[in-house]
Order: sequence, then C-alpha cells, then structure tokens
Amino acid sequence: MSDLFAASGLDKSGPRPLADRLRPTTLAEVAGQEHLTGHDGALTRLVASGSLGSLIFWGPPGTGKTTVARLLAGQVDLGFEQISAIFSGIADLKKVFELARGRRFGGKGTLLFVDEIHRFNRAQLDAFLPVMEDGTITLVGATTENPSFALNAALLSRARVLTFKSLDEGSLLFLLGRAELLENRSLPLTPEARLALARFADGDGRAVLTLAEELWRAAKPDEVFDEAGLAEVIQRRAPIYDKAQDGHYNLISALHKTIRGSDPDAALYYFARMLDAGEDPRFLARRLVRMAVEDIGMADPQALLHARAAAETYEQLGSPEGELALANAVIYLATAPKSNAAYKAYGAAVRAAKQGGSLMPPKTILNAPTKLMKEEGYGADYSYDHDAPDAFSGQNYWPDALGRQRFYDPPERGFEREIRKRLEYWEKLRRERGM
Repeated sequence: MSDLFAASGLDKSGPRPLADRLRPTTLAEVAGQEHLTGHDGALTRLVASGSLGSLIFWGPPGTGKTTVARLLAGQVDLGFEQISAIFSGIADLKKVFELARGRRFGGKGTLLFVDEIHRFNRAQLDAFLPVMEDGTITLVGATTENPSFALNAALLSRARVLTFKSLDEGSLLFLLGRAELLENRSLPLTPEARLALARFADGDGRAVLTLAEELWRAAKPDEVFDEAGLAEVIQRRAPIYDKAQDGHYNLISALHKTIRGSDPDAALYYFARMLDAGEDPRFLARRLVRMAVEDIGMADPQALLHARAAAETYEQLGSPEGELALANAVIYLATAPKSNAAYKAYGAAVRAAKQGGSLMPPKTILNAPTKLMKEEGYGADYSYDHDAPDAFSGQNYWPDALGRQRFYDPPERGFEREIRKRLEYWEKLRRERGM
C-alpha cells in the first residue's frame, strides 16, 4: 500500500537515487514509449477520454511501467495504491480492496498498481476479478513476463495489455542529457564512451542513470573516461536473459529459425548471444541435434553425426574450448541442404497409426511358427526381397483396411553441390552488401 512517508512528503528530504529524482512528471516526458505516451499514443488517448479501464503493462525492466502508472492515476484523478506481488498476499489485497471501497463511497476511484503481478498464484489473481468488474479498482499490473503464459485467461479478458519497449540508444542518451541538467555537470566521458554507456544499459533507463551515478562517484577531478576506462569502472552489466522465461525461448527460437533459413552469420550471432547470457552449452548442443534431424534430415545424414560429435567434443573439452565445436556445428547445419521430409513423414505415420487403430498386417508378411497359422495363410506367398531383381519385390505390406500410403518423399541428394551452391549464394550477398 502507499507509504506513509511518501504520502506526507517526508520521503523527499532523504537521499534519493538519480533515477527517482528524474522521474517524469507528465506522460509527454516519458522517454522511449512514444507509441504509448506520444501525441497519438494509446495511453494519451485513454487519458483524453477520461477513463482508463484495467491495464497490464508488459515490458523489460527500467522502461517506465511504474512511473506511467503513477502519472495515469494523477491525470484521471484516481487514488493511487501500489503493492508488489513479491511481498503481498491475499490479506494485503483485502486491505487494499477495503480501502478502495471506502474511497469509492466518497465518490473517488482507485488505481491499484501491482508490480510483478505474474508472481501471484491463480487464487490471488482470481481475487481481483470481482473488484475489477464492479469498478472498485482500476487495475494496472506490471510484468516482465509474457502475459499470455504468466497470467490467467479470466484476468486477461478484463484487462488490456500494453507493451513497453526497451529504450533505444537515442532515448538512453536523452536520459543522460536530462541527468546532466539536473546535476548541473557533464558526465566524465569521451563521446565514444558516452555511446558505450548507453549500450551497457541494454535498453534499461533505470540502469543507465544508475551507471551515470556510479561514474560521477568514481571520477577524480578532471578525469575523463574512454571506452576502456568506462568498462573498468562499471565492469559489465549482465544481458537481460532469464533462462526459464521469454529471453531463453525467444533466442532459441531465433537460433533454430536462422539455421533453418540457412543464414550462418545470424545463427552464430544468436548462438553467441545465448552463451554470453549464461545459457548452458549442453542445452544448445541438444537443440543442435534436434535441428539436424528436423530441418536437415535425409538431405544430409552427416548433419546428425556432426551435431552429435560437437556435443561429445564439448563434453570432452568443456568450456571455453568446447564452444568452438558447437559453433562449427552451427555453421555446418546452417549451410547444409535442408529437408523436413523425414519430420513430416514421421508425423503423418503417427497420425495414421492413431487413427487406424489395431489393424492387422497382411498375413503374407507374418511368420507361421505353428501348423494352425500356416493353415490360416500366415506367410503364404511371401516374396523374399533379396531374391527379387534389384532386391525389391514390390509386394503389399499394408493392412487391407488402410491400403497403401505414402508418407515420405525423399529429398534430392547431391550434398556437396548443395553446400557449394549455398556458400556461393551467401558470398554473393556479402559482396552486394559490402560485407
């Protein structure tokens, strides 16, 4: 709930981080979210209408979700309450709901901002439904995780999801300029280091201002940091990547699709991104094996051997040497000829097996170990394929009720020719683009 010190204004007298002191006071001052807070932005239109409705703010850390929620409450004249799903339970929610009901009897609504709303369980999320429906609260929930997976359908049906974007370089540099005006001093950075600082923040506005504070603390009188000095002072900020959530799934999807699309450079980039963020190389090795059988298959059976050999090499060498073997596999798979014929054939066979039920194979291809089975026709008229011309008899192997089926269309062979053609194609593109 709202802090008593904040309500009384006493919190302003204590030390406050730069990011807090630079919080925007109007929607127009919010950096990097012009699609929401610009002249024709979604939130600007809602404020102009005088009514919000419940909202879910989805986006990375440091993109302004909390700030925007506070501004909305002020601009549509709603009481503002804030809780965090990390520290709150059902009892805390009931207290906030009672407070909102009391305020409503006095003729004023309540905007309840719930930070990290995805951390509530299903029962806690369901508790919001009746107070959202009767207008007791206008819910604004903030989450860094995909609402489609992190929140239940009942809540999502009652709220509009708005996406906050990572701040681009221009927005981060704008924030640094505002910080310099507030502090009345310049950052001790060369122009190149200033750009590097924005890159270090990785789209996080709060992070770039925190890093700026660290620089002002670290700099000696008249000291100016170049890129190397900047890296030494602030060390390195970990990339935004949660191995159990969106970052993990987005990047492995990108890696898989760039290999399928035969772009070795993009594939290496996403492979390196995942390693840089701390992904387990063994997970990547397993995925490469999967790509070899799904997207290359019989067009180049050596692809599976390469992927497995790379995984075994990593186990033998460990990090960091073993990653090079995986990188070799990434390049091989990306430049290999592609075929999903086996993948599709297997799927079709599985569907036919499930739909057909327990169909009896033709008696011709069944063994007849007993006299009774021979009398029933088991094994009768079977053609031994090795005795046939080209070792192919052409006899029917399918259950009578199903008839002959075709699942597998073999890919065109000629591995070396295909690989050479693909390499020549990529070299041509590189030359055309001046790469």
